[in-house]
Parts: sequence; C-alpha cells; structure tokens
Amino acid sequence: MSVEKEKMVSREEIYDGQIVHLFKDQVELAGRKAVREVILHCGAAAIIPVTADGKVLFVKQYRYPVGEALLEIPAGKMDPGETPDACAARELEEETGYRGTLKKLGYVYTTPGFCNETIHLYLATDLVHTAQHLDEGEFLDVLPIPLDEVWDMIRKGHIYDAKTLSAFAIARDALK
Repeated sequence: MSVEKEKMVSREEIYDGQIVHLFKDQVELAGRKAVREVILHCGAAAIIPVTADGKVLFVKQYRYPVGEALLEIPAGKMDPGETPDACAARELEEETGYRGTLKKLGYVYTTPGFCNETIHLYLATDLVHTAQHLDEGEFLDVLPIPLDEVWDMIRKGHIYDAKTLSAFAIARDALK
C-alpha cells in the first residue's frame, strides 16, 4: 500500500490557548473516515551556543508537564509575524545573555502524529556577552558545559530533551 494523503472533511475547534490551538478533525482516507486530534503551534527556534573556549551554553529549567528540571539548549516560541532567524537571535540573548553569529542547521517536527510544531535549529558562534532578559515567570540557570562532556552526557542518556538531541545530531559534523 502506498502513502495516501488524508482529506479533511470537517474541523471542530476544541481549545484556543496562548501556545496551542486544538482541533478535532474528521478526515477521509481511501474511502474510510477517521478522527484526528490536531494541535496547531506557532513554531519555535532552538540554538546550540558555543563559546570561544568550546563550551556549550545550556539552560536548565523546570518543565511542569514532565515534572522535572531538564538540561536543554536555549529555545522559545516565535512571536506573531516573527521569522525563525529573528526568534533564534532573540531567544539566545533573552535566555543566555549572549548574541552571536547564527547558522541555520535545519528544522524538526517535534510530534507530527498530532502536532504541527516546527522547531528551527541553529548553531551560534562568535558569542558576545550582553545581558539576560528572561520573560516574566521564566526561571532558568545557564550552564556552560565543555563540548566533549556534552557528547558523553548524550551517550550516557543524561540529556533527553528531543530538540536538544536533534540539534546535536544535525550539528555533529559542524561541532568537530
């Protein structure tokens, strides 16, 4: 059987939130009807910031949905009308207090089974310290970790944030 595109028959709005928009769609595929619960997301950018001495600036913050503090690369959602490049530059400075030269690595769909969230991935070098500008209610620690240690932490399963792992997989050659 080949891959077929599903056709939306109808859409019912379930929830319109600040970050996500949830719909219940009726779809048709090969003459059969099915239901799809779909979350629409505004998109985001995530950045691997590498200092001149070879350290990666990670952020550690508590993530309520999973109930624990995670070690992640800096990231954040795009504002309305904002480009991924602008979002990456803004989030880098807001969360770490650094500006840098951004190189686009690509993008990932985080959970395509039910959500259209796209995270655009970047590598930041030539970092210059400015000032951190956290959003209200945002609490995080910036942790510089040597790149060799990062690879070891990934191998040992100590980093398990999907956008972070994806970014390092894509940036592997650029980080050698």
